Amino acid sequence: MAPVADRIVLSFAPSVADGDPWSGVDTAWIVDELRGDTYQQYLQRAHGGPVAVGEEWAEFVSCGCATPQDVVLRVERIEGGTALGDATTLAIHPRNDAETAP
Repeated sequence: MAPVADRIVLSFAPSVADGDPWSGVDTAWIVDELRGDTYQQYLQRAHGGPVAVGEEWAEFVSCGCATPQDVVLRVERIEGGTALGDATTLAIHPRNDAETAP
């Protein structure tokens, strides 16, 4: 069994077929949804187990009024282990945000 990571840094970008993927997207709303306890627990269960830098997960978040926003989460960095588990802290940032580096 792979050791559970202490922290995993994820970035996200809207999943859009054409044009500017950030056009018309409420990034603040998406960040709030992705960082919420319920969504983080979902990610820990849905993607629990070994993970690798560069791995991508197609997901969606609710933007209210039954309007989903498709997003692609990408593993940017893994700290302290190689597996996503219930004790792993998830740091999630927009892909075009300089904060994905720390």
